[in-house]
Amino acid sequence: MPREGKPEGPGLARAFDELRFGAQRTLDLRRSLPTAADAVARAESWLRERQVARSPEVLVITGRGKGSVGGVPVVREAVSRLFDSLRRRGVIRAVHEHTEGSFAVVLAPVSDLFDAPRRRRERAPRAAPDPAGLQGLAPQTRAMLGQLAARALESLGARDPSPAVLADEMMHQFTLLSAALAPVADRESQLRADVARAIAEYDER
Repeated sequence: MPREGKPEGPGLARAFDELRFGAQRTLDLRRSLPTAADAVARAESWLRERQVARSPEVLVITGRGKGSVGGVPVVREAVSRLFDSLRRRGVIRAVHEHTEGSFAVVLAPVSDLFDAPRRRRERAPRAAPDPAGLQGLAPQTRAMLGQLAARALESLGARDPSPAVLADEMMHQFTLLSAALAPVADRESQLRADVARAIAEYDER
């Protein structure tokens, strides 16, 4: 039995983390020794996927950078900057330093992707409004995207949007949600499930 006041060992701390987060809500970037760019790409994709899966809190392990050139925690700093970006884009709500080499991340509900004020969203290339761009989707999927677009626009004060505005919002939401899709065989079924979750979040308000 450990003496009173003795610091927890790494094994005990890891056990507590597994109990709190579990394997499905933990991203360990330290083991694969990625470059900063690879780490950022993996972290963003994984966090978006976890947001759509409605995970409340996740753990991102970056390591402390002791093996980096000059001891500079390149991956940790790059991922930390990513968190700031994702907060502005409605993907995460809050980030806390969990240990010197990890972060506890509170994810935002999917509806935050659409509620983020337009002026706070980062500028990114967007395709011109083109309803035909969704013609490859099943009618059910398009109808659900239309419902979600209407709810999102209504939350922004647009209660009677024009068809062009509605089509643009459908494309915008499709772009956001499709970026978080896991590489599975039936991605459209997953997309419909994600759209349904987002609609449910609006209806629960």
